[in-house]
Amino acid sequence: MQTAADLKALLGRIDRRGYPAYKDTKGSYQFPGYVLSIDHVQGDPFAAPSRISIHVSGKEAAFPANLYRTPCQRIALQDALTRQFARQAESASHQARGSGHSGLIAVSRCGQEILERTACQLDPKSGSILVRLEVGFPANGRTINARELEKILFELLPRCVEASLLYRRLDAKYLQAVADLAEDQQYIRQALTKLGLCAFVADGSILPRASGVCTLAMEGGVAFRSPKELAVTLDLPHRGPLTGMGIRRGVTLIVGGGYHGKSTLLKALESGVYNHIAGDGREYVITDDTAVKIRAEDGRSIRHTDISMFIGALPNGKDTAAFVSEDASGSTSQAANVVEGMEAGTSLLLMDEDTSATNFMIRDELMERVIRRDMEPITPFIHRVRELYDRHGISTVIVAGSSGAYFHVADTIIQMDHYVPKDITALAKKEAQAFPLTCAPLEPAAVPAFDRRPKPSPALRGAGRVKLKSLGRDGVSINHETIDLRYVEQIADGEQTAALGYCLLYAQNHLFDGRRTLQQVVAALDALLEQQGLSALWEGSRSGAFLARPRKQEIFACLNRYRDLLV
Repeated sequence: MQTAADLKALLGRIDRRGYPAYKDTKGSYQFPGYVLSIDHVQGDPFAAPSRISIHVSGKEAAFPANLYRTPCQRIALQDALTRQFARQAESASHQARGSGHSGLIAVSRCGQEILERTACQLDPKSGSILVRLEVGFPANGRTINARELEKILFELLPRCVEASLLYRRLDAKYLQAVADLAEDQQYIRQALTKLGLCAFVADGSILPRASGVCTLAMEGGVAFRSPKELAVTLDLPHRGPLTGMGIRRGVTLIVGGGYHGKSTLLKALESGVYNHIAGDGREYVITDDTAVKIRAEDGRSIRHTDISMFIGALPNGKDTAAFVSEDASGSTSQAANVVEGMEAGTSLLLMDEDTSATNFMIRDELMERVIRRDMEPITPFIHRVRELYDRHGISTVIVAGSSGAYFHVADTIIQMDHYVPKDITALAKKEAQAFPLTCAPLEPAAVPAFDRRPKPSPALRGAGRVKLKSLGRDGVSINHETIDLRYVEQIADGEQTAALGYCLLYAQNHLFDGRRTLQQVVAALDALLEQQGLSALWEGSRSGAFLARPRKQEIFACLNRYRDLLV
């Protein structure tokens, strides 16, 4: 390994040469207290920035093992260090100047959710820390300005490392609070099953967000208070007793007037599959981590999905036991989303009437009389929702503002009144008696067949270097194919969509063999991420990319929306 002095001498030799001479800097260099690796050098100052990694030994970083004793604590600590490094990098960025991206210093920008990322990785055995970042190598035009890069590498970055990655320089109480919060959140998550709950919302939580495009808590937002009928008290390892609303397994209906907080509560439950940072307002909103948000998705691709439990014989003769569509309707897309959620192993479906296909959710009495059941291929969700729980153990939480028919099938009915929840189950059930359901009960549907066995796509076979680009949370582009993920609403970060693209490429190269089922493929991908981490998706490349770990449910969603998926 070369030394920092070697790097400084090299920079002196290439100063004022053409930009390609920066390629000579690639390699690892021992700095005081850490190793700096230049993993990828940009082609010119206007190209994507160069990628650098910093490795601090466990002895030098010296974080106490109790801060990362469990996986959830380790991920929370990595998240806290990423945020700290990002703050330091932001203050140092562009202090060195030049053309294009010259002087940029950047690391992952974290949202409110705590995600496992490639930006910062802590080895649980040694305590060593690896941080990946982007740096714009400075230039004047396309001529190297090595003095400015020397400023970055020998002045600015050492300050960032010193202020971010060494325990002795950080707030010990804050780091302990991060670890304690992570352990408390995990305690709640594990308690859900034991208590027969699918979600928990703590009293005092602030669920409304600052705006529709901002995930920060609304200033002055109404604090959540559980109705006494649904109140549950948990004794957390660090915080101690915490009371909140427990949403029981089964069928739960959330009702109320417009703008009273129905969808706000559902949004919090959607996001509750992830842990949140302190101060978010939803730190103690914890949802079954297999939960899937279901909605209509007009125009999505469907590949041989068995939707027969919801869609019967179609006039065009399409096989609904292996349904294929390039541009599914609202009802067929929502049916596919439910069945694919089952295939992905969900225990909880989340639905909002506003984003659902009306004819998928319900048919009223007048429509039943005019259009006989034998003339309608769609079996509305209301006729299967109890079956999903009673036979398959899948709970459902539905937001409804206009359809009272679900009162009949719900176990729990919550009314949101000015953001305050009320348990109105008894009242709603009593009133529903005056409006009985007219349709006779249906026979249970056959269990959907989950036997799709993907094969390698010719679109990617022999294509040489594959170009992969994340489109934020909206999707991922692979060569000329865009996988539309706009309506996979539980993707929290664009780095997750990038990881989903890499998952698809890995599956294409190693797992799509026509023998493994889609469930087996996703299980193998999830095991790979669990055992080897996200960097295993890079196929040996050290430079890699900024990735955040997606859930199994989002891996399924991505593969299901890949139009060239061959099954």
